[in-house]
Amino acid sequence: MPQIDYYFTVLSPYVYLGGPRLAAIAARHGASIRYIPVHFGNLAARMGGVAMTDASPARKAWYAQDLRRQALRAGLPIAERPAFWPTNPAPASYAIISAQAAVAKGAAGDLAGFVQGLGRAVWAEDRDIADADVLGGIMAAAGFDPAIADKGMFMAAETYTANLEEAVQRGVFGVPFYIVGEERFWGQDRLDDLDLHLAGKL
Repeated sequence: MPQIDYYFTVLSPYVYLGGPRLAAIAARHGASIRYIPVHFGNLAARMGGVAMTDASPARKAWYAQDLRRQALRAGLPIAERPAFWPTNPAPASYAIISAQAAVAKGAAGDLAGFVQGLGRAVWAEDRDIADADVLGGIMAAAGFDPAIADKGMFMAAETYTANLEEAVQRGVFGVPFYIVGEERFWGQDRLDDLDLHLAGKL
């Protein structure tokens, strides 16, 4: 079974827009997805990237247009100015890590649905995913016991830090970023290439 190592941040609109397609591609090819949340600001500082909050006015203008176009292509709603963006990504990232660990031990829950629910909360529902009640509700909707986030907090915090180091070592410089073996794909607009690669055509 091929594995997609998926580096992302819960706050990225492109992670939100590309999430359903990634899940569909993985299912079509019988691939597993290893969810690896990272802090994008820290990644950008290490790898020479620029956070959108620090981008030039020209890039911000393009970004607004691109999000509108990509959302239309994906058939997903997106807010031009989300009420809770940016917010603290750590609680949701820890919860993803804890949920993934629980699934590995046999727990029920829809990890892809959980991650997508977080993106939808930020970009379409004006909810603050750093709020414990909001986060717990999204976890429960995806079939997870919200208590696992608290139980796994220390492990998740260590993993979150390790994820950044792993991303840097593997040459990840932006999000979303997908790695299969030695093949690297950056951006949700490269999901077609990932699909073709998994099909043995690229």
